[in-house]
Formats: sequence, C-alpha cells, structure tokens
Amino acid sequence: MNNNTPEQQAPLRVLIIGSGFAGLGLAMRLRQRGEDDFLILEKGGEPGGTWRDNDYPGAACDVPSHLYSFSFEPKTDWTRRYAPQAEIFAYVRQCIARHDLAPRIRCYSEVAEAWFDEPAALWRVTTTDGASFSARALVSACGQLNRPLYPNIPGLERFAGASFHSARWRHDVDLAGKRVAVIGTGASAIQFVPQIAAKVSKLHLFQRTPAYVLPKPDRAYSRFELALMQRWPWTQKLDRAWQYLFHEARGVAFFLLPALMKPYRQLFLRHLAREVADPVLRAKLTPDYPLGCKRILISNDYYPALVQPQVEVVGEAIREVTERGIVTADGVEREVDVLIHGTGFAASDFLAPMQIRGLGGLDLNQAWQDGAEAYKGISVTGFPNLFILYGPNTNLGHNSIIYMLESQFPYVLDCLAKLEEGVRYLDVRQPVQAAWNRRVQQAIERSVWEQGCSNWYKNAAGKHTNNWSGFTFSYRRHTRRPQWSDYDLVR
Repeated sequence: MNNNTPEQQAPLRVLIIGSGFAGLGLAMRLRQRGEDDFLILEKGGEPGGTWRDNDYPGAACDVPSHLYSFSFEPKTDWTRRYAPQAEIFAYVRQCIARHDLAPRIRCYSEVAEAWFDEPAALWRVTTTDGASFSARALVSACGQLNRPLYPNIPGLERFAGASFHSARWRHDVDLAGKRVAVIGTGASAIQFVPQIAAKVSKLHLFQRTPAYVLPKPDRAYSRFELALMQRWPWTQKLDRAWQYLFHEARGVAFFLLPALMKPYRQLFLRHLAREVADPVLRAKLTPDYPLGCKRILISNDYYPALVQPQVEVVGEAIREVTERGIVTADGVEREVDVLIHGTGFAASDFLAPMQIRGLGGLDLNQAWQDGAEAYKGISVTGFPNLFILYGPNTNLGHNSIIYMLESQFPYVLDCLAKLEEGVRYLDVRQPVQAAWNRRVQQAIERSVWEQGCSNWYKNAAGKHTNNWSGFTFSYRRHTRRPQWSDYDLVR
C-alpha cells in the first residue's frame, strides 16, 4: 500500500475516505471506467474495514456469502453458505489485487478535517499526520460500524486485568483457565462466546436485554456444489438471486405488516425451549419486545454454550467495575481476570470524529445536531460534491448491504461525470432533502423498529438515523439516476 504519498500537488478527481466494501467497491467501478485519478485514505494499517477489525474468534457474516459479495466480482469458491471473517478478508484482498488498487490506497491516513473551498470548488482534506490533499469530489466510505462503543460504567478504568473490545481483540491474551466477564449480548458476542466458553474456568455474561437468536442455516458447500459453480458460474448467480429474493420477502414483515413477525416469535420460542431446558435460564433469555425491533441474530452454538456449567448469564444491571471485577445492582461482586466488551459501535455518529465544513463554513455536526440525514443517504445540503456511501438511513434489517452499495455506486458515478460537464459543484436543495427525510421517517413509524424498544438504529433523541424504510429494489429505483432538478448546479 502507498503509505508515503507526498502532499498532493494537482487536485484529485475523487478522494475516498475508507477502504471497506464501500470504498473499494466504488474504486473498482472507477477502475472499470478507466478512471485512475482517485486516492483512498485508510486510517488503519491495511484495507478491509469491518472485516479487518473484527477478527475475534468465531467472526462470520450473517448474510449468505453469495449475497455478501459484489455482483461484478463474483466468487464461486466460498467454502460455506455463511462466510467466516478470514475468508471475507481474503476476498477483499483478492478484489484489491484483481483491480490493482494497492497503489491508490494510502494507509495510516486518518482524516482529521475536510473543508469545502468554494472559490476553487475543491475539498481540502488534512490527515492526523499533517498531510494535505485536495479533490473535486469527496466520498465518505466510513461505514456505520467502525468506531467501537464502550459502555459508560463507573470504574471501568480501575480494572486491573486485561480489558478489550471485540473489534479490537487481544490475541495475545490467553483465556485458557481464566475467569472472564463479557459485557453485551449482541451480534459479536453471540459469535465469540461459544468459541471461548469451553476454554475459560468461568464466564459471566452480562446481558442488559436478551436478543432473539434463531438457528443459522449454515453448512459447508459440498465438493459437487463447488465443482458445479466453477464449471457453470451462472449457477452461483442463480443462488445469489434466490438468496436475494428470499431475504427481500422478509421485508413485508419488517415494514409493511409487522404482525407477520408473530409466527417467527413462535419459531424462536420453540427453538429456545429445545436448546435450554432450565426454565429460569430460559426466562432470562426470552425478550419482552417484538421480534425484529432489535437486530435478529442467528447462531447454532450460542444457546448450547450458555447451558455449560461454567457459564453464568447475569441479568442484573452493572453498578460499577472494581480493580478485581464487576459489581451488580444487588451488591454482588464477581471477580474476573479478563473483561471483554461486546457492546457494538457508535453507529449513529456517521462521520465522527472528522470535522467536515461545507459552504460558508457550515459544520456537519451542527447540520446534524438533531440526527444525521442525507438525500437518498448520499448527499447533504450545504456540502457540495460530498457523497456518502452507506450513509444515513441506508442500513438494512432484512437483506445485504452490498446490494445497497451497488445501488449507490452508479448514482455517485453519474454525479462525478456531471462535474466534468462544466459544473463546478452540485449541492442538493434543502427542500428536496427535507421532503425525502420526512418520507423516510414516516415510513419507519409503521415498521417493526418502532414497536417499542430501544435499538442502535436510533440516535439518543429517538430519531431513526440508520435504517432504510422499505424494500431494497425500491431504493435501487430511487437511485437509478440523479434528477438534476434536485440539485443546485453551480457552473
């Protein structure tokens, strides 16, 4: 990777922040168009985004492999229906190699600030190491799940043992025979808890709210299936299409008829009863909110891990952390050697901690003080030539984010092409963005996410900043091509 790029002299056509699926996917599309005048700034030591960061034991995707890969860069040799982290990370590196992206990636380059220089119609970008860049267009491909969220618990800094977040896993800490506390029972915890439960002498799992965990329809692909897809790649495309339709159909229950979730709850209760015989533990693991209101999780080994004698599920709230362990609200202290946070990410702080300033010095944090919003999740009023991939209200509860990204790429590419037609900058009109956001929020009010629970899809004020409120094919229709009347085009 190119880590020693000198300060940019000529302005770039496009500067991309982040080298996960979003940033790399757009770069691949630019390459396919013969475009070479772009650079990707990556804060980490190598590309890969969430699949570089989350290398904890058992890390895997909960979207089928054929659906969680680019349609224009198909992979016919996934080993399993649901790919493990190492395989997805290898796929990312394969994409970089096949499209010769390595020279266009600058690692250890965390963006500190970006401001729009109106007279020059350029974005001026400075990194934390003092390098500066300028570009006609700025693309944020930072994602929603890149900044670990640590719980706000008194005394956390006092703990004397090893302490780390699942997205910053300490592979140098040997958990064998240790007493371990895990805080959080979300998508990461349900994957790593079964992997470490058998090694440790004691595992205390601190659960604030139980999750709905359904069986994972995972298995290895047979040699016959792999040979078939190698020989006839269209069979992989067929499987991808089927997976897409199967997942998309679930959208009916998510945002049209939430009552359809009730039969799924019965399925969950049967699954839980089958896996957990102890009625006390079963009660602890039964959610009191509607299925789908929080992220639905899938696992075949989570419940079997929790019934092991050395594992304790703690439902009591945590009062404080001491040097030796964790004290719950009932005054009980559990002494532990290692503390692991499975507490997710700061998902609604989209471009933090960067400082982004647009027209007239408008600060993006100010513009978003009531919650992030963007037209089609891509453009923000007052921030010309800034395009956000996987931005506000483009996350999903029912299908693959890769499909959403592939809907956004052509839209952004059309906007970039417009800048070559004598347009200095394009800025989405405020009434257009406001009307779009109103429609999205109204649609979400009818969804399963508004059935009376708190979830990471909302910000602190209760505004839904993360999820898309409809079918993915309707989002693709909205982003098929830009309506230039939606933008102020400054020539």
